[in-house]
Amino acid sequence: MTNIPRTPPEHPELPTPRIGVLIANLGTPDGHDYWSMRRYLSEFLSDRRVIDYAPWKWQPLLQTVILTKRPFSSGAAYRSIWNTEKDESPLLTITKAQVEKLRSALESLHGDRILVDFCMRYGNPSTFEVVERMISDGCDRILFFPLYPHYAGATMATANDQFFRALMKAKWQPASRTTPPYFDHPLYIEALARSVERAWAAMEPKPDILVCSYHGMPERYLMNGDPYHCQCRKTTRLLKERLGWDDGRMTTTFQSVFGPEEWLKPYTVDEVARLVREEGVKRIAVCAPAFSADCVETLEEINEEIRGSFEEAGGEGFDYIPCLNDDDGHIAALTRVIEENLAGWVDGAKAGGAEDVSGGLPEIPNR
Repeated sequence: MTNIPRTPPEHPELPTPRIGVLIANLGTPDGHDYWSMRRYLSEFLSDRRVIDYAPWKWQPLLQTVILTKRPFSSGAAYRSIWNTEKDESPLLTITKAQVEKLRSALESLHGDRILVDFCMRYGNPSTFEVVERMISDGCDRILFFPLYPHYAGATMATANDQFFRALMKAKWQPASRTTPPYFDHPLYIEALARSVERAWAAMEPKPDILVCSYHGMPERYLMNGDPYHCQCRKTTRLLKERLGWDDGRMTTTFQSVFGPEEWLKPYTVDEVARLVREEGVKRIAVCAPAFSADCVETLEEINEEIRGSFEEAGGEGFDYIPCLNDDDGHIAALTRVIEENLAGWVDGAKAGGAEDVSGGLPEIPNR
């Protein structure tokens, strides 16, 4: 029997259909020099999800005042943490490592049916170029996964916006899904708890309190309906319950305040000093549950500015617990989230799909 070709000879060649999993993170400048920082900050601070002031009022201030000075200070912060061996920011290095492990985990579950790649909301690789490449590589379905445990308009929503803009440019749009926040996912909480337990076991003497420092946002955003604050509080509560700690051993704070508005409180930089002066705390540990990867806000802001505030107030012991990064427990949690959201696209995708890469994490039933 003669095989009939799927398409006529003159038809453009079609790639084998695949399912794409596109990991997204905030972004990174290409370098720490003035112009690299200015390009990156201009894109970031021009995002209406991040700064929602009217452009006619905000853009003249941004372009003439803020972007004249801020690239120098931000560049110095990036320079202090820069991965000089690979000439890239730690966020980019870690994201690449996460994607390699996720690619391996999904290949072990589904073979070569899944194509895993990553993009950045700001900077490179851009969402537009990666979506275009995935479509060219045959992805007729794409699961878009912003690596933010908590939903916020300035993080997850703007990443999704950019993904949808990229789809608007496609001649043949793939079917698409976006993942929900995973701030209360059992495997995420378990991975957080185990990272704290490992760090705590190595600390002598033990800290008096664990400060869970989340990225801040203007308080007005909460009043306008953004759920970020409540989700952060719930993560802290679930982590405390999993560790079996009482209320006095853990607290929630918010960092990275920018501009004249009131932001979510307490501010980490002020709270760590208050703990020393008013409560007699001498030793603290700080973790950053809202960040999926260490970056300038953790490696520079927490380890330098916030540490400095604590020590200047008289604190004696300061420990930073790194983000989950490419820890096996974290990869297992992310794989599980992906598997849950691939259900119906991939035969056998299920809530328990990450068990083979869980690094000994407990089996979690379908939620």
